[in-house]
Amino acid sequence: MKLTRKQLIQRRHRSLRGKVSGTPERPRLAVFRSNKHIYAQVIDDVAQHTLAAASTLEPDLKSQISSGATCTASEAVGKLIAERSREKGIEKVVFDRGGNLYHGRIKALAEAAREAGLNF
Repeated sequence: MKLTRKQLIQRRHRSLRGKVSGTPERPRLAVFRSNKHIYAQVIDDVAQHTLAAASTLEPDLKSQISSGATCTASEAVGKLIAERSREKGIEKVVFDRGGNLYHGRIKALAEAAREAGLNF
């Protein structure tokens, strides 16, 4: 039986979440990628609380980009999530790529967040 792309992503994500968890000292930077948009959240898994979030659906960001499904849009979301995290005093996170391969839009978001000051 051949698995679909979505099933492969879900399988990788379950495996990854067994190893990666956010703490108050080092929350989890979770990334979700759809065909049209990309979303990022900084999550404290102990308190089950989202500390910061950013996506290509935000009006100020949406006006700057032509499409939410590009590497430049992912870079903008990465910078935005890093800025919001640093405002809350968060500088160290663990990266949860959401089962996606570390390539393309996921990689662009991660590198932009690192450049903007997040450590992971």
